[in-house]
Amino acid sequence: MAATGDEAAAMDSISREPTALSAPLNAASSSSGPEERPEEAAENLVPAPKKPGTNSDGGVETAEEAVEPAEPDINELCTDMFEKMAIFLQGELTATCEDYRLLENMNKLTSLKYMEMKDISINISRNLQDLNNKYASLQPYLDQINKIEEQVSALEQAAYKLDAYSKKLEARFKKLEKR
Repeated sequence: MAATGDEAAAMDSISREPTALSAPLNAASSSSGPEERPEEAAENLVPAPKKPGTNSDGGVETAEEAVEPAEPDINELCTDMFEKMAIFLQGELTATCEDYRLLENMNKLTSLKYMEMKDISINISRNLQDLNNKYASLQPYLDQINKIEEQVSALEQAAYKLDAYSKKLEARFKKLEKR
């Protein structure tokens, strides 16, 4: 069973005092050099780390002060920053170069496509010109066909008139025959 009250406080103070102070004091008293002052001895003290679960407060944990690490040399930090910035800028420049390469390749492909389209349009233009020349060479024959069609239409009209006239004559002849 855990100790309570005054007993716990007494046990806690006994368990902390010898481990925290005895090692540095023993080292200071055994040195053969000049004696250190108490302030210097207090600065050299290193607090013993507490193990969780060894306190006798009945399961209550105590907070320890956070110790900040010593600041590294500013030159090292600057060097590290410049190295990382150089890597970043190198990456940005590489990405930009890749973008320009892609754009250049796209421009080349577009240029080739337009060259193909130009060749196709030249062929179409040449074929259209050939068709226009053939149509021009056929134009006299087409004009003759138009004239023949007009003449056929006129002949057809004349045939209808002749047919109508012949029907009238036949009707008169039949009338005269009946009489």
